[in-house]
Amino acid sequence: MDRSAIDTLRTLMAQLRDPERGCPWDVAQTPESIVPFTIEEAYEVADAVERGDADDLRDELGDLLLQVVFQARMAEEAGLFGFDDVAAAIVRKLIRRHAHVFDADGHVLPADRRPTDPAAVKAAWERIKAEERAEKGARAAAGPLGDVPLALPALTRAEKVSRKAAGHGFDWPDAGQVVAKVHEEAEEVAQALGEGNPDAVAEEIGDLLFAVVNWSRHLGVDAEAALRSANAKFEHRFRGMETLDAGFAERPLEEQEALWQRVKAGGHPRVRKRS
Repeated sequence: MDRSAIDTLRTLMAQLRDPERGCPWDVAQTPESIVPFTIEEAYEVADAVERGDADDLRDELGDLLLQVVFQARMAEEAGLFGFDDVAAAIVRKLIRRHAHVFDADGHVLPADRRPTDPAAVKAAWERIKAEERAEKGARAAAGPLGDVPLALPALTRAEKVSRKAAGHGFDWPDAGQVVAKVHEEAEEVAQALGEGNPDAVAEEIGDLLFAVVNWSRHLGVDAEAALRSANAKFEHRFRGMETLDAGFAERPLEEQEALWQRVKAGGHPRVRKRS
């Protein structure tokens, strides 16, 4: 039987979940148990994009798609919804949120009926999203920050929370004032350290990180991507120290620093940014 690749994938997933003839590991999974894998796959997609590796990106997108099919299959088994419902829901959402591109039936609007002002398009997008939140009732009661998922990585969530707040007028006028806030928070960390209060130190470190994320947002920098790039740079340099001296870990700190500076002077590979 000829089937599309997505249909084949769904059939394979159903077979893997078969209680009698499937894979014991797949059968044992629950919607909650595979969430960590879903998050991991999303990060691996981001990594492939940043490295500009098309082959790896193709494979990682497949792994992420498997997570969607896996969750949809378990929901279907529970009588909640199926993969087609998932696909139909995002189709409806895309049409609804792009009212400047499609009419209510999903037909592309003629050019003379499309707005050309980006600000107007953004405002319409936010209005439609607000209407969606209101339709969900209970979530709307959580206020303007209620739709920012708690499960997001802390840096990403901080950026989204601060951007939402800025959309309601609660923001610094410019990046220069955020810099002052970063310095203020750094001083408060030092003060908490001087007082010997570990709880206060942790709280002030959090405030400092939040201020840095706000600074990144004002500068148009993705804080999560910037930190991943910094991680990759550090890892490359650290491995470079081992290449220069396999026993570097036993050296005095001064000698380790000299090795670090040698590696640093030799440069490091830049992590490719999203275009």
